[in-house]
Amino acid sequence: MRKLTLLLVGLFILSFQNSNAQGAPDYQGGMKVKLNEDGSKYFRIISWAQIWAQHNSDRPLDANGNEQSDLNFSLRRARVLMYAQLNKRFLILTHFGLNSLNGDNLSPTGKGDSSQLFFHDVWGQFTITDNHAIGGGLHYWNGISRANNQSTLNMMTLDNQRQAWATIGLSDQFARHMGVYLKGKFGKLQYRVSINDAVTNNLQEAATPTPDGAAVYAGRRLLGSKDAGRTYSGYFDYNFLDQESNFLPYKVGTYLGGKKVFNVGAGFFFHPKGSVIANSAGELAGEDVSIFAVDAFYDAPMGGKGGAITAYALAQFSDYGRNYTLGRTYETGSLLHGHVGYVLPTEKSTKFQPYIQFDSRQIDAIDDNATSFGIGVNTYLSGHHSKLTLEYFNTKYGNADAVGTLTLQAMIYL
Repeated sequence: MRKLTLLLVGLFILSFQNSNAQGAPDYQGGMKVKLNEDGSKYFRIISWAQIWAQHNSDRPLDANGNEQSDLNFSLRRARVLMYAQLNKRFLILTHFGLNSLNGDNLSPTGKGDSSQLFFHDVWGQFTITDNHAIGGGLHYWNGISRANNQSTLNMMTLDNQRQAWATIGLSDQFARHMGVYLKGKFGKLQYRVSINDAVTNNLQEAATPTPDGAAVYAGRRLLGSKDAGRTYSGYFDYNFLDQESNFLPYKVGTYLGGKKVFNVGAGFFFHPKGSVIANSAGELAGEDVSIFAVDAFYDAPMGGKGGAITAYALAQFSDYGRNYTLGRTYETGSLLHGHVGYVLPTEKSTKFQPYIQFDSRQIDAIDDNATSFGIGVNTYLSGHHSKLTLEYFNTKYGNADAVGTLTLQAMIYL
């Protein structure tokens, strides 16, 4: 373990030597093609990839009972996002790609399920006024929290807080719902609300509740779309200092001091009869799924020479039904999450940002807690457009032994 850690750190340091790239802290990149002389008609393309090398000495045996390698490589994300406006009132956005491609799910000819591109987002939008718009399709205008609307282009930590993406595969397709949304702002208050269809075939498509047992997230499948087919969500945040853009739904993880932002937000997700329980006679009944959160985000320059701080705090309260738990990821209970990072002052183009994060989860089903701790450092060669991240992340779930993972990520986006 020690030798591997030294090797990864050495590669990490060598990879940013002699770099002269300029910083690009704000999320404004992309290849823009003008369709008329003044640029009011255009389309823009953004592409990015994240490659991981990950060490975990506590991996379980594989499906054949064999030991697995401690070191693994994966393509964490490979995405293309395109959006276009033919005039200021109409916008169409298309986002496709794949996730978590590795040696276990690669296929011989690239035709396996995990090798296939799929649509993350496809929506159309109509601008009602300068500050308000309505849209529909497969969209990412989520409720609950800033973390549940996180962009994957500019996260400060290696990855998002997983429990904050609270409905992935339960009521939606990979954090996107099919429905309609309304978004906009009233002065410094931004909002996004939506009404959506829940998915029928979710992560528990083969599960049924046991008598007097825990809830199963299968309301639409077991009770029907009339009674359990709709979800409702919203998120509201007040921008005290610099105003963030809400042109796209993807919330920035860190501006690296490029803005002075302090936002306080609150949001919700509600799925009537989204989960199902069974009484002692086996008779089914729906239970409402409700998730609420409050959060705060601060990002600002600090000191001179490009120093900057980024901090985020989240309190989330999740009710998926009686004693609900799935894969140590979704649980009825509560979550407290926080992270903070600091861009070290420098006049050089390469920037370093050490950070820490901490989670504490209260879980009803096991009457116990889970805790996580992460420490890492980002090296920005050209802002978020080219960066390296090295992170150690440790999780302890109830009485189980703690599990730690060391990950090195290389990311680039255009």
